[in-house]
Amino acid sequence: MFMLTLKLLKETFSIHSLGAKTPVPEQVFDAPMYFIAKTFDEVSIVLPSNIDIESEDVESDWQALEVVGPLDFSLTGILSSISTVLANEKISIFAISTFDTDYILVKSNTVSAAITALRNNNYQVI
Repeated sequence: MFMLTLKLLKETFSIHSLGAKTPVPEQVFDAPMYFIAKTFDEVSIVLPSNIDIESEDVESDWQALEVVGPLDFSLTGILSSISTVLANEKISIFAISTFDTDYILVKSNTVSAAITALRNNNYQVI
């Protein structure tokens, strides 16, 4: 596999959980960046921590590493490779994929260790 570049985003993120029938709060749509996932059981929203919404549960203090893209859909194993490197260091992740790229969120207190592990495994982190 070719060497991938990951970019550490400045923002700190929170991951919110809402009930499946709960409407998405309007302020989410004004955020500079957000992710929404809806299943039969829940709605998950990831947004910058400085934006406060009412939710059933929240996990705060996540930082995001963006895989610099765009990535072609024919590429395989990107998330698997990154998550394996981090799992070997006992670093939990929250992964998000978009049309163009992937984001790997790690807790702020593990971001330095995550960057070191990735660099030690031939990833460039900027």
